[in-house]
Amino acid sequence: MDYVTALFNVALLASAIRVTMPILLASLGAVYTERSGVVNIGLEGIMIMGTFFGAVGNYAVDNRFPALAHAWPDVAPLAGVVAAIVVGVLFGLIHGLMTITFRVDQIISGVALNLLAGGLVRFLNILLFEKATQSPGVRGFTSLDVPFLKNIPALGPLVTGISPMILVGLLCVLLSQWVLTRTRFGLRLRAVGEYPLAADTLGVSVYRQRYAGVMLSGAFAGMAGAYLAIEQAHLYFEGMTQGRGFIALAAMIFGNWWPLGALGASALFGYFDALSLRVVRLPVPYQFISVLPQIVTILVLAGFVRRAQMPAADGVPYTKEEE
Repeated sequence: MDYVTALFNVALLASAIRVTMPILLASLGAVYTERSGVVNIGLEGIMIMGTFFGAVGNYAVDNRFPALAHAWPDVAPLAGVVAAIVVGVLFGLIHGLMTITFRVDQIISGVALNLLAGGLVRFLNILLFEKATQSPGVRGFTSLDVPFLKNIPALGPLVTGISPMILVGLLCVLLSQWVLTRTRFGLRLRAVGEYPLAADTLGVSVYRQRYAGVMLSGAFAGMAGAYLAIEQAHLYFEGMTQGRGFIALAAMIFGNWWPLGALGASALFGYFDALSLRVVRLPVPYQFISVLPQIVTILVLAGFVRRAQMPAADGVPYTKEEE
């Protein structure tokens, strides 16, 4: 009974919600890019850029405009999130330029982004802070309580003192599901990921839709990185993403390329990630618990990937007939 309590106590579930968010945000980005037909394994690198520029944007506003930051405490972390999103979109644009316009192999382009991000962040950190692996501390958003729900004993600990970015992330899931199923943009995005030639014949710009999908993936991955730096660690340090960009890809696949599915899969991975971060009294070595997120990722992919229904043109470069 003690083991069951340890595995499902409220504190662990609250921690799982917090650590789920970066995986969820990055997996939403993966949904958009792969629904458009472009594989982006560079999400890990974009998250790395998001962690760094999230901390830099936060630190810059807090130190350059102290009066504004004092009057509005959330302006500094908001600036960090915006900076991370902008950099994420730029990296997504680079990936799109390589894979959509120049038709570079999408896997190679993604690997190049990951390598570029790791080296570039270290160089910039030395340039700005005279340190190789860590930034100064930054402030987070003012925590929120969810009205009405906080008065329910079973839910109170889960909905009090939470980050506004958690609510934004959940809203993005619902909005993304609606966009992909109910809007013209979403239907066109899915069309170019399934039958790009037919979409092109009907006047839909395959290149434009794919660029939009890749840039959206960069925006969400950048936001995921900003969440890690601003809301979890309150600073940037090297290696803080810990492969979450790749786990987000697994969550997207397990979620069958849909936002709501990605939410469920991210929650599963987030739970085991939270479990690995907490000292739980279980009759197994802690070293095994620490690698649970990676083990679960491998098992889920091994058991599910054969049944997954990926977009038909996912990963396939498109060339107009007249070209």
